[in-house]
Amino acid sequence: MNKKDKNLIDTLVDPFQRFFQIEASGSILLFIATLAALLWANSRWDIFYTELWENNLSIKLNGFVLSRSLLHWINEGLMAVFFFVIGLEIKREILVGELSSLKQGTLPVIAAIGGMIFPAFIYYALSKNTVTEAGWGIPMATDIAFSLGVLNLLGKRVPVNLKVFLVAFAIIGDLGSVLIITLFYSAGINFSFLIIGLGLFFVLVLFHQLRIRNYHIYMVIGFVIWYMFLRSGIHPTFAGILIAFTIPMRRKIRVPVFKKRMIENLNVFSSKSGSYKKLLNKRQLAGIDNMEDEIEKVQSPLQFLEHKLHGFVTFIVIPLFALANAGIVFKAFSAEEFFNSTSLNVELSLIIGKLSGLVIFSWISIKIGIASLPEKTRWIHLIGLGLLGGMGFTMSLFISNLAFTDPGLINYAKIGILTGSLVSGLLGFLVLRFSLTKQKA
Repeated sequence: MNKKDKNLIDTLVDPFQRFFQIEASGSILLFIATLAALLWANSRWDIFYTELWENNLSIKLNGFVLSRSLLHWINEGLMAVFFFVIGLEIKREILVGELSSLKQGTLPVIAAIGGMIFPAFIYYALSKNTVTEAGWGIPMATDIAFSLGVLNLLGKRVPVNLKVFLVAFAIIGDLGSVLIITLFYSAGINFSFLIIGLGLFFVLVLFHQLRIRNYHIYMVIGFVIWYMFLRSGIHPTFAGILIAFTIPMRRKIRVPVFKKRMIENLNVFSSKSGSYKKLLNKRQLAGIDNMEDEIEKVQSPLQFLEHKLHGFVTFIVIPLFALANAGIVFKAFSAEEFFNSTSLNVELSLIIGKLSGLVIFSWISIKIGIASLPEKTRWIHLIGLGLLGGMGFTMSLFISNLAFTDPGLINYAKIGILTGSLVSGLLGFLVLRFSLTKQKA
């Protein structure tokens, strides 16, 4: 392999590697936050755990008041940022990533559809005509952080394209879950607020078409859209996805032009005259201003926001969400109640549903010739990924809070989510551990 080809491959692979490293590190923090929530909720200080998230926080500005409990600010506010980043990832994948061509995108998309339909169907079949019937959306999504964290434990034996497949599979699942939340888990709709929100969304679409790249404008209007969705009854996290799709991806200048201009501006620092003075001269100050301008022009607003927010979401939003939502009160249950039908239904849906949905839909799509297995991938690897797909932690907890109002049912669902995700992750790890032993990265 010549140097030029190697540099090209590194350029294509490095962004994925950085993404995987952040998600893998985030999975450790997510695990710690989950464990902390479980210990706190079952300790002598459990009352403080409950009261903390019930405290109200208010925004007041010239007669405008928005008051929500801390739990709602996390689940409706910070999680909207999470879905905004998910939306940016989906748009990037569609335009230049794994979903950018029919050949690349068909298999993970079809696998993700199967991975949503089968768990929902299994749960609904097991819970039909019961008070827990509304929870059919709980097992539909895959937690990217936890599933990639488990995959990362396997080290260099995991091919990059296997990781990319899992990311695409999980992202499509998240998008499907957002649509499910919007259509089936939103409250009564106030169309006045909804129309205003959608009107502002189309304003952002117009800005995109006019190639307005200042992301601050999108963020300010985006906040208003989020508020309108909140008041409309549509779950405000859906606004995050919509706003993300309006963020421009086009750069203002190409990389060769950027490189040439940066060199020209750097040259003002290479002259001997004044190069070691304590203060910069006017030409050097102008050069810095020019370079800052060129740096802004060469960056895609979409990529810039995704890069800046990815760490915030992974290391702050998701662990905080887990800390606030994963506090299952085990001491409230007897042994018989612990293994009740709601928990078992969630567990079976996550473990069996994801696996069967991914494998069956993938097999059908490959059999009829519209998709093919990724390079260096065998069916046993897809089985392992199907099991990892059963780790539905973050989105599953999110939907359980929307599906049920009874704290007892929510607790049962959370037990099923934690247990099902744990079993799925362990089985997926073992399958891939023994099937990838001779693989190289």
